[in-house]
Amino acid sequence: MTTPRIPRLLTAVLGLALSGLAAAAPRDFQGLAIEVRGEGRPVLMIPGLNSPAEVWDTTCAALQADGVACHVVQLPGFAGLAPLADGSDEAGFLVPMRDRLLAYVADAGLEQPAVMGHSLGGVLGLMMAIESPQAVGPLLIVDSLPFFPAAMNAQATEETMRPMAESMRTGMRSQSDEAYVAQARVQAGMGMSSDAGHTARIQDWSAASDRETTTRAMFDMFSTDLRPQLGKVRSPTLVLGAWAAYASMGSTLDSTRGIFEAQYANLKDVRIEMSQGGYHFLMFDDLDWLLGQVRSHLKL
Repeated sequence: MTTPRIPRLLTAVLGLALSGLAAAAPRDFQGLAIEVRGEGRPVLMIPGLNSPAEVWDTTCAALQADGVACHVVQLPGFAGLAPLADGSDEAGFLVPMRDRLLAYVADAGLEQPAVMGHSLGGVLGLMMAIESPQAVGPLLIVDSLPFFPAAMNAQATEETMRPMAESMRTGMRSQSDEAYVAQARVQAGMGMSSDAGHTARIQDWSAASDRETTTRAMFDMFSTDLRPQLGKVRSPTLVLGAWAAYASMGSTLDSTRGIFEAQYANLKDVRIEMSQGGYHFLMFDDLDWLLGQVRSHLKL
């Protein structure tokens, strides 16, 4: 009699329930909180703007069943984690985070780990692979672009976007606390998830994030164009894109794919796949599809 296989979704749920038993306490590494869950092939998992490590909980639990050790990151200042004490406009946010993540990879003795990043976390994954190609293994970029402003204006450059980024930074700093939090909640609810419960969590994370950290991170995101540097990347790269949240504004799967293809044109070893119906937080909205793509890319 053949023993039935446990469905992968059930395996993920059981893994999530038991993950606390298999995980070490989060480690404070240069202001990053990093938790190692499971044993096996290392995958560094970086969340996006204002997001906590828990965005990867279900994804990680499923991958642990495939022999993956998740090194789950929470970035300083996001979703209640203490901000960096030495932050400055001159240093910015993205470059210090890139350098700390690369330092962690070296300190933990990880040999070319896979790097999986969502949104801002995807930008950091690209930056790591550009800065130190030999230190990074396969990249998994979840709904992220090398230059976000160019999604709205294909002619945008760092130079043309800098005045807007500076104006945005000034405006974010000049708001009252109440007005800032209210606006942050509105923005965090736009096109992030098709599920109301997940949307509410995303809004809470945004409201709990340090305003100065968010301001510097957004300034960097609007004034950092990685497209000319993508030729330095040596990692096989999987890009997972979302489009459905913008269908009401005229976007289609094909038009959004075209944006991704144009932005990643300088990256040689890249595969771009588009979710049929997921919003920006694909790990919430289209988990089974995401897991299938990740397993294929990592050959799990």
